[in-house]
Amino acid sequence: MSICLRLLAHPPKRQAIQWSIGKRCSSSSPPDPSAYAVRESAPQRVLSSPGYKEQPLWSAQKVLNIYAKSKKAIEGKKDFEQRFRNPRGIFANNELELSEINVYGFDYDYTLAAYSSDLHNVIYDLAVKNLINVYKYPAGIAEMPYNPAFAVRGLHFDIGKSLLMKIDSYHNVQLGSVYRGMSPVSKEDVREIYGGTHIPLEMLNDFWGRSVGSRMVHLIDMFSPPQTLLLANTVEYFIRHQIPFDSEYIYWDINGAIQLVHNTGQVHSVIMKNESRFLLQDSGLREFLSRINASGKKLFLITNSGYAFVNSGLTYLVGKDWRDLFDVVVCQARKPKFFYQTTRPFRLMSESTGTHSWDRVSQFSRGKVYLEGNLNSFMKLTGWHGSQVLYFGDHVYSDLADAGLKHGWRTGAIIPELEREIHIQSSAEFVRDLTWLSTLQFLIDKLQLTPDSVEKATILEEWMNEKRSIRLRLKGLFNPHFGSLFRTHHNPTYLSRRLSRFADVYTSALSNLLPFSLNHTFYPKRNALPHEWQVRPELHGLGH
Repeated sequence: MSICLRLLAHPPKRQAIQWSIGKRCSSSSPPDPSAYAVRESAPQRVLSSPGYKEQPLWSAQKVLNIYAKSKKAIEGKKDFEQRFRNPRGIFANNELELSEINVYGFDYDYTLAAYSSDLHNVIYDLAVKNLINVYKYPAGIAEMPYNPAFAVRGLHFDIGKSLLMKIDSYHNVQLGSVYRGMSPVSKEDVREIYGGTHIPLEMLNDFWGRSVGSRMVHLIDMFSPPQTLLLANTVEYFIRHQIPFDSEYIYWDINGAIQLVHNTGQVHSVIMKNESRFLLQDSGLREFLSRINASGKKLFLITNSGYAFVNSGLTYLVGKDWRDLFDVVVCQARKPKFFYQTTRPFRLMSESTGTHSWDRVSQFSRGKVYLEGNLNSFMKLTGWHGSQVLYFGDHVYSDLADAGLKHGWRTGAIIPELEREIHIQSSAEFVRDLTWLSTLQFLIDKLQLTPDSVEKATILEEWMNEKRSIRLRLKGLFNPHFGSLFRTHHNPTYLSRRLSRFADVYTSALSNLLPFSLNHTFYPKRNALPHEWQVRPELHGLGH
């Protein structure tokens, strides 16, 4: 069936397109191209699609009636708790066919090894000691309360202004989620400080998450919550005691104290002495790795951690023979530099002495351990290239960004907080509030189209206040100060946007992949763009 168009004049102000369906256009006399153009003489052109009918405007009274009935119905509804997603599901940003994956790679910390929440407390305490003993900060900082529920991962810290904040994917500050120390900063002050709520691109990290030259630091990795809390507590301490301070010194000194915790082996030593306290056993981890290994596919490990620490952890989690499961093991890799620098060669580690060789590595041998290196050399030595490789990590910048965008690897992000977020989203309280928020937004849109009046303006103001109250309730379900890891009200967070760009799939733990075959395809959910219809699957025969 062909569709022909012709323009019909509707004086004095409108022209529309009439669609003639079923009448075949003559191939010998194609339509005049000018019929598709908007002539300058036409004051206004309304374009319609086949079957589209202009919807009549609702009256203000109709909108008010629907508001009252809808609110009563939603508040009295009982079946909201039936709507949920699997907290241990695999969620796809991009279609991923496991049948095309021949090589599986893994980071260690927070990927192969999952840690208990006690670890953040230990990191915080060690960093406080470094700050006081090495950087000579006031001893009273150690008395500031440790509150792990204060912040969420993925916040930004303004180095020059000592402000901690949540930013969305469009670089807008979420008002009500800006703190100096432990004190909230008012909306008016935020607007005055930044000339509005938008943060210019040059103030943020670059596309790859590197913050050189920027004023904002993205606190994104799984070890960042202790650093975030220490920043807030230290600033709060200086303010309370009226101690003059330069915000940049505060940030860099705390960053140095945190780096000492990791780089000098302080936290590794604590974990190795009490692995049952800090490492979370997952019976599915060995089964998952063994299944890949038995299928003939390749496995490798690339981690920044040292071999002694990794060996101790994987022996506890997987077994003494864990290295038999991997074709290549690389420690002290220096990610993200491993992915974008090409000058550092691999070194073979001696198991007996723990030292490294001075010869250049010309081939990888199964069962051996290699140090440092770079991705270009890794690909040359293994022959593993592009989309046949699937690499899992917890850090969307250091683990996934370069691997996926520059080298074509498929990528998977491990997000431990995901399970808690999904449990909250599945609660009756959350679904009820979200349903009413969506309904209220729809009614606000409708009311705006009615004739202006004093009554309309009053109702709109009341409804907007109600909308803000619902948003605050939803935010508080996740975290009273900063809300969800993934959303700033209706927009994705800055972290969420990076996750969708750098990770083909994401999940809370590696063992979540066990129910799926190695030939499974993960499909992204088709989300309607603002100009598209939201189409849902139409299923029949579910009762048979």
